[in-house]
Amino acid sequence: MERILGKLYLCPTPIGNLGDISERVLETLRSVDLIAAEDTRVSMKLLNHFGIKKPLTSYYEHNKREKGSYLLDKLQRGETIAVITDAGMPGISDPGEDIVRLCVRHGIEVEALPGACAFATALVASGMPTGRFTFEGFLSVNKKSRREHLNSLKHEVRTMIFYEAPHKLIYTLRDMAEAFGAEREIVLAREITKKHEEYLRTTLGSASVHFESTAPKGEFVLIVRGAEPDDAKDTSNADPEELMKVCIAEGIKGKSAAKIVSAALGIPKNAAYDIYLKQTN
Repeated sequence: MERILGKLYLCPTPIGNLGDISERVLETLRSVDLIAAEDTRVSMKLLNHFGIKKPLTSYYEHNKREKGSYLLDKLQRGETIAVITDAGMPGISDPGEDIVRLCVRHGIEVEALPGACAFATALVASGMPTGRFTFEGFLSVNKKSRREHLNSLKHEVRTMIFYEAPHKLIYTLRDMAEAFGAEREIVLAREITKKHEEYLRTTLGSASVHFESTAPKGEFVLIVRGAEPDDAKDTSNADPEELMKVCIAEGIKGKSAAKIVSAALGIPKNAAYDIYLKQTN
């Protein structure tokens, strides 16, 4: 007798506003045998809100290998499984892509339901070009790896999209300003679909200055304009005196201001400090 295989469903969850979940996602979550969640505590709140009571198991970055085998075994036994992340589309910058690859390799059917995705939502509202873009996800916490990643994108002409956590934001902005130039345009989207949703449209240099004095809150989507084809070889053409004026206007003084301008434009710290002294004396 031929064995009947199960099916894997990728179910997007709201990125903020619970009203954004679809009826089809809710119907699927109610019908499956098991729900695999990035964080069962977060997902339990969502499921309780909609009155869904189903077996729940954790599936996240640090257990994806052993739990992937567990989920595959259930699928091969004919069970249906829904994969959900804390927010947004499973498989985008999370281990959902690993279980999909495992299913494809073993002939398990995979169905992705359409729904919320933070980077797509931020992109279309950013005002940046949307015809061609590259999604770069989260940058490394390692400074060397992060800078190497950004330097590899110096000549990228497509709109670039990144995810970033608040505690890493300032370091990422500094490194972006150094790699792409302080005058490169950026849109920082935070708290998307939530009460305090915000889009900050500025430049990398000004964003670095702003968040030196204003603590970032919430998860960020960063939309960075691509390089101009004819300027792709010169990404550090910003005026250090203009950037220093921005620092001073934001209340940043002395060596702190010099450090920001130095990091953003790749000029020596003592040269940046001389500019500060010139503008404040």
